[in-house]
Amino acid sequence: MIRQKKYELICTLFVLLLPNLSGAVNKNESGGWEKGSRYNAYYKADETDSFKGEIVEILEVVPLKGMSPGLALSVKESPEETILVHVCPLWYSNAQKIGIKKGDQIKIKGAWAEIDGREVFMASKLKKGDFWEFKVRLTKDGTPFWDMSSEELSKEKKQE
Repeated sequence: MIRQKKYELICTLFVLLLPNLSGAVNKNESGGWEKGSRYNAYYKADETDSFKGEIVEILEVVPLKGMSPGLALSVKESPEETILVHVCPLWYSNAQKIGIKKGDQIKIKGAWAEIDGREVFMASKLKKGDFWEFKVRLTKDGTPFWDMSSEELSKEKKQE
């Protein structure tokens, strides 16, 4: 009986502590990355652009104070210019999951923004080669894919 109670207590503690140990962020508490957030307001859909370059570094960034960490890339567009690219929150995806690494040649579509005095590029789509593509925002209005319903995501995938 005592052994059973200890087992139940350990299981209860494990279940309660597991989310905190994993560092996971609940999608409903998206850490400042959601569509109506201050951060997302920096994405100007009418000012989209694209460029090509080589990934020289994969970084973890916190774009604004209080936000959850995100995936960023340092991309060398030319010998003189390296661009910081904000991709997505880390709870949504990371470089290993999406299949990119240092040295990859990629094309990035998105919008320029100045955040805390630093120019960054907010990605909407990454493309590597002819067959690999990772979309994170609707180009037309900047809606983050991590904020979309499963129905909206399904519709987007059908349009690819």
